[in-house]
Amino acid sequence: MPVIELRIPNLGESITNVTFSKWLKPDGSTVAMDEPLCEIETEKANQELSADKAGKLTWVAKEGEDLEVGALFAKIDTEAAGSSTAVPAPAPAASAATEKPAVETAAANYATGHPSPAAAKILSEGSLNPADVAGTGKDGRITKDDAQKAVENKAAAPAPAPQAPADPTRNPKPETQNALNSRNERRERLTRMRRTIAKRLVSAKNNTAMLTTFNEVDMSAVMALREKYQEAFVKKHGIKLGFMSIFAKACATVLLEMPDVNARLDGDDIVYHDFADISFAISTPTGLVVPPIRNVESLDYHEIEYKLKDLAAKARDGKLSLEEMSGGTFTITNGGIFGSLMSTPIINEPQSAILGMHAIKERPVAVNGQVEIRPMMYLALSYDHRVIDGSTSVTFLVKVKELIEDPLRLWMGI
Repeated sequence: MPVIELRIPNLGESITNVTFSKWLKPDGSTVAMDEPLCEIETEKANQELSADKAGKLTWVAKEGEDLEVGALFAKIDTEAAGSSTAVPAPAPAASAATEKPAVETAAANYATGHPSPAAAKILSEGSLNPADVAGTGKDGRITKDDAQKAVENKAAAPAPAPQAPADPTRNPKPETQNALNSRNERRERLTRMRRTIAKRLVSAKNNTAMLTTFNEVDMSAVMALREKYQEAFVKKHGIKLGFMSIFAKACATVLLEMPDVNARLDGDDIVYHDFADISFAISTPTGLVVPPIRNVESLDYHEIEYKLKDLAAKARDGKLSLEEMSGGTFTITNGGIFGSLMSTPIINEPQSAILGMHAIKERPVAVNGQVEIRPMMYLALSYDHRVIDGSTSVTFLVKVKELIEDPLRLWMGI
């Protein structure tokens, strides 16, 4: 048949609906086979859909529309593939070598100045207008890198020269007065990922007996160890030793000693694991994701660092696969990178516990009867009391604290 239908593909067993985010090609344009046509948003990541055949594109779906898997989103007239690409006769003032097909030019104009979803969020947070950013992507589209560079350039730009103070005896201009008294509002639809995050957080609060226990850890020994061996570590492995891999190894060690913290509730059963698949909370422009690293107990520190770096890069670019997003027996989240001093993290269902790391702050502490200034971090363990007793949660956190404060025990396995 000359006209083919394009439908939302099956993206995994857990995904039944998607949000149609953005068209990448204009309605009525000629597209090539495998050329990206649009972006859709799932509960876990954004994804591009491409043309199955070359031809003339006809839109069916609307941007922002929720669609079920299998729903029709576009049609392609394959018979129009060749006819629309013919180069029109050049105008008298232009040579044939400089002319472009009309459809191709329309597509380029459509893409020019249009940011990708990730780029749009970055520009919005940086208070930048897409019209002021030059796109380097296909057909002049604004990429995530373009947006990040624009925000960095804005931050690095010199501050404007101060203006003379206004005469307080004069009334402000009407436009100034209106700006000061503005009561404008704007409404934006929640992204599919944000809607999914909201449902899961509410579910965790409503369906678990969640409590949080706290402790604090002296980071002196870990910081001294990193400072002493960082150069040799980088020279051998090509990557830096971070705090996260050390905490991951400490948690994995204690999780295998205390299987209740590593377990999950399944109906009337408790499922225990003899492995530690630790999920790591990663902030992205579209929301928080928690991809796991599997069998952390069996990995070396540099292997954890490489996997963390890879997952973080994929998460920021929206390229995590469904397999990479699924699973996990325990979660670690680090609010310290944003400056958080203390928090009560919410359990990542169906897991039963989550460790919250926080900012390292120098504080006076008592050491052997003397007051000393030490780099301290508050730790928080939120847990499901249906699975984990209070004494178990406190003991788990104490054991993690002991390993962090004496990291050689981790290397020695004692």
